[in-house]
Amino acid sequence: MSLLRLVLKAAAPLPKIEDFSRYLFIGPHPDDIEIGCGATVSKLVSLGKEISFLICLDGRYGLQNAAPGLTPEQLVPIRRDEAIESARRLGVDDVHFLDLCDGGFYKTEDLRAAIAVQVGLFRPDVIFSVDPDVPNECHIDHLNVGRESKTIANFASNGQIMARFGASPAKVAAIALYMTAKPNRFVCTRGGHVDKQLDAIFNVHTSQFPAGCPETQSIPMYIKLRSYFFGIRCLKGRAEGFRMLDITHMHCLPEES
Repeated sequence: MSLLRLVLKAAAPLPKIEDFSRYLFIGPHPDDIEIGCGATVSKLVSLGKEISFLICLDGRYGLQNAAPGLTPEQLVPIRRDEAIESARRLGVDDVHFLDLCDGGFYKTEDLRAAIAVQVGLFRPDVIFSVDPDVPNECHIDHLNVGRESKTIANFASNGQIMARFGASPAKVAAIALYMTAKPNRFVCTRGGHVDKQLDAIFNVHTSQFPAGCPETQSIPMYIKLRSYFFGIRCLKGRAEGFRMLDITHMHCLPEES
């Protein structure tokens, strides 16, 4: 770590993720929140935090492991029901859907405005979203949702700009980006939270992960190994990692990157 970054860390320390009260988890598709940070959702629920899910795309093209003959239009309500049940198993009952078309077939301006409206309605302290700045990320929906989430996290407290989106302002304190290559904050997930995460994924999102498909072996192994790796890195046993930016670090501070 450079001397400049050490100075910045001392002068503008990041808050702990668990120190807030209200959290909005934004997922590109049904199942992304659970895969990226489901154990953290379970942990925050156990701490009595207020949590809402926002799922942006309808997941209609997630047909790789779906039943033969199933159409994109038939898959949409199945994935919606799976998302609601999966959130419930993690302890979350407040789930919202934008119902934009999977695969990037929407205007990013509409996505940005819809995220702004939900942020204004829920008024989160912290927004969770997928990291759009990972070099190998190629999925247009992940890139778009992450970028627009960052944009609204930065603008959320500006009443005049939020009004242009048809949204109310909100005092968002930070954004925490999951599926990231550069975590700077960690949440301890000991105490069965990873098991709840795996249950919410593989016992519920069966349109994506039916019994016997290769992902039912590879993804649980990845999630478990990731939790141990981050746990060792932050000395917490098991953990999930996030690239967190508070309002100080969101703008004109390139050294933070």
